[in-house]
Amino acid sequence: MTQQAVRWTADQVLALAPDVASRTAGSKLGAAGPWSEAGSSDEGAVWGLCRGSGSKPYQTVVDIADSAGPAYKCSCPSRKFPCKHALGLLLLWSGADGAVPSGQAPGWAEEWMAGRRKRAEDRRTAGGGSGASASGDPEAARRRAERRAERISVGAAELEQRLADLLRGGLASAERSGYGMWEETAARMVDAQAPGLASRVRELGAIPSSGPGWPVRLLEECALLHLLDQGWLRREDLPDGLAATVRSRVGLSGSADGPPVRDRWLVLAQYDTADAKLTTRRIWLHGAESGRTALLLSYGAAGRTPELALPVGLAFEAEVSSYPGAGQVRAALGERFSPPAPAAIRPKGLTTSEAAARYGEALRTDPWLESCPVTLGGVVPTPDGGSWQLADAEGEFALPLTPAARSRPDLWRLVALSGGAPVTVFGECGHRGFTPLTAWPEDGGEAVPLC
Repeated sequence: MTQQAVRWTADQVLALAPDVASRTAGSKLGAAGPWSEAGSSDEGAVWGLCRGSGSKPYQTVVDIADSAGPAYKCSCPSRKFPCKHALGLLLLWSGADGAVPSGQAPGWAEEWMAGRRKRAEDRRTAGGGSGASASGDPEAARRRAERRAERISVGAAELEQRLADLLRGGLASAERSGYGMWEETAARMVDAQAPGLASRVRELGAIPSSGPGWPVRLLEECALLHLLDQGWLRREDLPDGLAATVRSRVGLSGSADGPPVRDRWLVLAQYDTADAKLTTRRIWLHGAESGRTALLLSYGAAGRTPELALPVGLAFEAEVSSYPGAGQVRAALGERFSPPAPAAIRPKGLTTSEAAARYGEALRTDPWLESCPVTLGGVVPTPDGGSWQLADAEGEFALPLTPAARSRPDLWRLVALSGGAPVTVFGECGHRGFTPLTAWPEDGGEAVPLC
């Protein structure tokens, strides 16, 4: 089957949008009105000219066939990837109504496509000799790692003293001290090159005066931070898997050195979170043969979306390697052997009680785990007073939705998809509840992104 015959759905296109504003703007450009000279090729290129506010139309081209993933080029000034014009063009193409006919790419589109693929080939060619240069001086790397470990140990010991002072003075003192105390402590952890500790300290600072029961929540988080500190200071006594998890939690991510697993990977979900310095994109994958769930992380500087984007509901063949750590689901995407394409793949669903048990088991190997990936089968979204939950269709158990999930407009999309009937839902299950990310109707059908 040629790439021209493989059409994505509108949901799969919109799942690539970097934010809600881009999704809305791209949807408005998904009709033929603003477009001219649109076309597509069997090689997986889609192009077109989009009328904008200037005298010249924007030149937009998308490469959907490259095994490295969808790539976009547009002459508009947007810094988002994909921009609204690329989204609109893909929506026009996904309609399969003749608005984007097959044809020969114009020179400007062909030039970009050829340049992109040549650079990819150059990288593959150069990759064969990169191992030796990447390793550098092993002895110098070892000394740098030792110096950083010493700095982290000093920071962890200082943090232990500050936690002890807080408990001796009483938790009420945290409310009086304000956020400045926590920010200063977090800065000390940054100086100690322990960004994981700094992040958890900042989270502590947001708890005082955050609502009823905040002292209990603060004590719980202090206990987890104390456990992480002690894990680092006594890491030599820990099992290898748990020691790797502790190193990751304090901010030493390591490298994806697990054996590559080649599989056909279904894109389960994709969503972004952002702070003042960084945008983090999370992409969940499910292996059709291995049954594994893998998490890909990619990053973009403030104001820029990460470049890696995969359409939810499509599958592609690739190799994936795990990062170190007990129960670690984070992985790195290796060589890809096919572009994303529709596939009749769906993870096996669990009951809500099985999902809760899975999270409990995951906590044994990673006590700091906020949530774990789970697919629920045969659940119905039901109201629970002023909240919502996912209840087993033929059981007495239910999982409450997290506060963040209850406030999202996509909750109503899930409710509408269900219509009171059971659905299959993939999401993240943790101590705050369940966050739905993607859903499928029980009688078959396309994946519906919920984030």
